[in-house]
Amino acid sequence: MTRLFDDPASFAEDALAGFCDLHVDQVRRVEGGVVRAVPADEGKVAVVVGGGAGHYPAFFGLVGPGFADGAVVGGVFAPPSPRAVLSVARAVHCGAGVLFVLGNYAGDGAGFGAAQERLRLDGIDCRTTVVTDDVASAPAGLRSARRGIAGAFAVFKVAGAAAEEGLALDEVERAARLADDRTRSLGVAFEGCTLPGGREPLFEVPAGKMGLGLGIHGEPGSSELDLPSADRLAELLVDGLLAEAPADAGSRVGVLLNGLGSTGREELFVLWNDVARRLRGAGMEPVEPEAGELVTSLDMAGVSLTLSWLDAELERFWRASADTPAYGKRVRRRVPAPPAPSAVLERLVRGAEYPGTGAHSRETAAALVAVFGAERRAVEEHAAELGRVDAVVADGGHGRGMVRGTAAAHEAAALAVLAGAGVRSTLARAGSAWA
Repeated sequence: MTRLFDDPASFAEDALAGFCDLHVDQVRRVEGGVVRAVPADEGKVAVVVGGGAGHYPAFFGLVGPGFADGAVVGGVFAPPSPRAVLSVARAVHCGAGVLFVLGNYAGDGAGFGAAQERLRLDGIDCRTTVVTDDVASAPAGLRSARRGIAGAFAVFKVAGAAAEEGLALDEVERAARLADDRTRSLGVAFEGCTLPGGREPLFEVPAGKMGLGLGIHGEPGSSELDLPSADRLAELLVDGLLAEAPADAGSRVGVLLNGLGSTGREELFVLWNDVARRLRGAGMEPVEPEAGELVTSLDMAGVSLTLSWLDAELERFWRASADTPAYGKRVRRRVPAPPAPSAVLERLVRGAEYPGTGAHSRETAAALVAVFGAERRAVEEHAAELGRVDAVVADGGHGRGMVRGTAAAHEAAALAVLAGAGVRSTLARAGSAWA
């Protein structure tokens, strides 16, 4: 629930005012939204993004070098007016034209469309790219009817980087459209969001369920499924997007694992492990992936996965540096991938030697492995109860800590026995791993 506000009707304006005051060195407020505090050089294409409030850091948190020149901000989940769009566009125009980038929603399209016509009447070349990445909102044959959700971040990034390079408006528009054409997203919700001043969420998800194919304006999912493990959710999201890959898709993909408002970062990190493994297992190579809350829906609990298939040009724009209040990116150095854990363990086993260990000691050590395994299973079975008892006087972490300790001891003992260890060395390895 959105709890902190003064007048619910002015929530968007109040939030924008606070944001601008906090980041006065990076942005300044104009009628209808925000623009860069330091204007871009004359002759640069101006990229303007926007839509309703409630999606922070989209849209106004992404204004800065390498990203947008300005952002138009409507009410909460409400489209901005043509006047607001015009105000922001005129404030950032640097003589080389304006590109609007927005999600595929009728209200947003009407406001930005009317502003575009007025700018053209004033002699300012203005174009529009509409983001259509949500695979759940329309069939593949009707891509123009699809909503724009978290994939808008990737399209904004490409357009901003292309403009920052100094490309002409035709080329910036072409790059943005290409990014949209090669970007797909799919999201799930665990709980709906509540508007400021509202008493009930815009939709409810039954306990133990999740909504598949949600929107970012409080729209419920198109279907309900049992709440899965992180691995099963990763399978659902990855498979759903790979099935929608562009016809000429390569193996390199920009990836955004996005939280929708109240999904913890650590949960996203857990899910990323499974997403990354499944992508690489399918022959995909994630390029500088992002995991965090970048296109939210107020306080919605949920996640979305975005894949953007990259060619050489799009990868350059995806990897380009950016500096905004909510998102910063430096050009990263490529480093070799670390060896797989299994390879590391194999080297440890091959390199371990226990000369002089007798057969009886080795047999007893093997029996110890079975003891450690039984101990591990018993602790795992009762971990919740151990945590509950511990929570009476401490932090409730004893159960999980014991699970980690017994698992580490069991695995270390098993490796030691494989390498020929006797009782003493096996116990020493197990004890060290437990500690």
